[in-house]
Amino acid sequence: MRTWTVRPGDIERKWYIVDANDLILGRLATQVATVLRGKHRPQYSPEADCGDHVIIINAEKIAVTGNKESAKTYYRHTRYAGGLKSITLEKQREKFPERILELAVKGMMPKGPLGRAMLKKLKVYAGSDHPHAAQQPEVMKLN
Repeated sequence: MRTWTVRPGDIERKWYIVDANDLILGRLATQVATVLRGKHRPQYSPEADCGDHVIIINAEKIAVTGNKESAKTYYRHTRYAGGLKSITLEKQREKFPERILELAVKGMMPKGPLGRAMLKKLKVYAGSDHPHAAQQPEVMKLN
């Protein structure tokens, strides 16, 4: 008997859609990361990209608990000396509401080329419009 391994041609990818209206940021991000990695499938393999595509709409209406709205800070560096930039969650929501969810899910994905390939299957939109109607996405059940 041989051990069965997942090959890229064996995977049928589905498209899921999630409405982030009034959902908690971290709880949504963990469930989306699980689907992107493929851990919800019986043929999951940690060394292969066997996850599904996820579309998140209404990212600007995501909820956070506690005082994270003013206390949570996002940092980035321009790669110049003294180029550390910071922005609070409140201002990030005004400027780039999609990045809040993208960064939350990115932190839960594997680091390296495999994680970057899995993140390409995540599509986040601030409003309720998205250009993926042709893929006929299913509504994702959240726990």
